[in-house]
Amino acid sequence: MTLKEIYPLYLNNEAQQPNTNLAVTDKYTGEVAFRVAQADAATIDAAIAGAVEASEAMAQMPSYQRQKVLDHCVKRFEERFDELAYALCIEAGKPIKDAEGEVSRLIDTFRIAAEESVRMGGEVQALDISPRAKGYQGIWKRVPIGPCSFISPFNFPLNLAAHKVAPAIAVGCPFVMKPASRTPLGAIIMGEVLAETDLPKGAFSILPASRDGADLFTTDDRLKLLSFTGSPDVGWDLKARCGKKKVVLELGGNAAVIIDHDADLDDAVERVIFGAFYQSGQSCIGVQRIIIHADVYDTFKARLVARAGTLIAGDPKDKNTFVGPMIHEKEAIRLDNWIQEAVASGATLLCGGKRDGAMLEATLLENVGRDQKIVTEEAFGPVAVLSKFTDFNAAMAEVNDSKFGLQAGVFTRDLFKMFDCWDQLDVGGIVINDVPSYRVDNMPYGGVKDSGLGREGVKFAMEDMTEIRNLVIRRN
Repeated sequence: MTLKEIYPLYLNNEAQQPNTNLAVTDKYTGEVAFRVAQADAATIDAAIAGAVEASEAMAQMPSYQRQKVLDHCVKRFEERFDELAYALCIEAGKPIKDAEGEVSRLIDTFRIAAEESVRMGGEVQALDISPRAKGYQGIWKRVPIGPCSFISPFNFPLNLAAHKVAPAIAVGCPFVMKPASRTPLGAIIMGEVLAETDLPKGAFSILPASRDGADLFTTDDRLKLLSFTGSPDVGWDLKARCGKKKVVLELGGNAAVIIDHDADLDDAVERVIFGAFYQSGQSCIGVQRIIIHADVYDTFKARLVARAGTLIAGDPKDKNTFVGPMIHEKEAIRLDNWIQEAVASGATLLCGGKRDGAMLEATLLENVGRDQKIVTEEAFGPVAVLSKFTDFNAAMAEVNDSKFGLQAGVFTRDLFKMFDCWDQLDVGGIVINDVPSYRVDNMPYGGVKDSGLGREGVKFAMEDMTEIRNLVIRRN
């Protein structure tokens, strides 16, 4: 399969090719794979104006018509499955099996949105709670918030964009989207499919843009919501500059998993290998900290290290590849430096630790100081650290000993410990008998602390993209 050499941007529903300024590389070879049009400030301004103009038509669009648009997307994504997976493999360096999994999730996300688009309701509310309210009745419903701004990341260029786009269509919000410059093609193909529908003109714009030239996505007061997925430093800065608009932030993490003494170790090893190393560890809920009960520590460690040594690294287009390249060599260099810093400070390298360009081996460490970057920061690569516990409360405290709080995994058969984790772990989601890297696209997903604000998952994103409008009725 081959990709086209040149791709447009989408301005107010229409493909435009003002330039070919953005060169996108094959992340495995490092060669330019294709070129994409890049938006300037005037183009972004025109897109926002178009979204404002489309707001009324989008809000008045019947739910069955919004569902029809989303159903069309599902059908076309299914028909273009192989193309979408190959595009991910090239632009993100994602192993082809992981790429196929992401396309499946893209389809799921749009299918869920199609279902939810005809379920938006409200509530009849009794107001006569005291004598002064006798004869009063309330009814509320949700209405679209208006033009939305979306900024999506490089690591899931399809599905994390879909978690913004599909709910917006489901509720009737026009939007402007800035995909990550390193991986814009998934969003552009999404634009191709949306352009086949009868959405009102201005309903969507998909605009690759440089970070320096994209301030309007954040600062323009015509936009009523900013939804950003990316790094914490960038996300919190955008929040500080976005003015009065509502903000949803899906940021980073250094997710932990607890392996209790009663865990099925063979199963836990397989899941931790997946959580730590799938798509080269470039996931905000990738397993970074592995906290293991002392009674099973040595056994689990030996099995985990042995299994990590079997992972095939290389060309992501090869079906057998499990670990592909990181998004850029400079990110691999950064993480390699963190590993070397930890080893220099007394950590033990259990496996991996070698780098070749953007390729970094699946790496496991133990005896790592709690002050090391590889523990305190987001690695966002194929590295995890092992530690030991004897007291379960101490293990939970170690999970919470982080500035992040996205998701945590706990392998235990103890029902009471499960509920203790649900009550005490300061994270957005707890996954029992699996890794924190697990997500289903209809569940509420998001974090606390430096991991963000708000929740995604189609139904929950739809709530953020709407406002409650109340109606009070007085009957004499």
